[in-house]
Amino acid sequence: QVRLVESGGGLVQAGGSLRLSCAASGSTFSLNDIGWYRQAPGKERELVAGISSGGTTNYADSVKGRFTISRDNAKNRVYLQMNSLKPEDTAVYYCRQRDGLYNIYWGQGTQVTVSS
Repeated sequence: QVRLVESGGGLVQAGGSLRLSCAASGSTFSLNDIGWYRQAPGKERELVAGISSGGTTNYADSVKGRFTISRDNAKNRVYLQMNSLKPEDTAVYYCRQRDGLYNIYWGQGTQVTVSS
């Protein structure tokens, strides 16, 4: 059974940093594409950053230069380093995994709140 567990969220002041972690189990992690998404109240869920099985990364324009996604296949983990946080980054952040058969799995989310 595939399971994704996010951690690392919390309350931080504007300009601060947080590092989110997504721990995956139940599949061949190194073969999967992983994405970090976020959903703010009243808004649709949006892609923040993604990393392919081969290590190619992509970012939403709103976070380019501030956020960095990385993966550690030995630990079955993906990280999202978030720097220079802004109040508009406040959202629930979700980890999403897509396997080679295009099955999609989501974690339960972790709350990030940035105060001004």
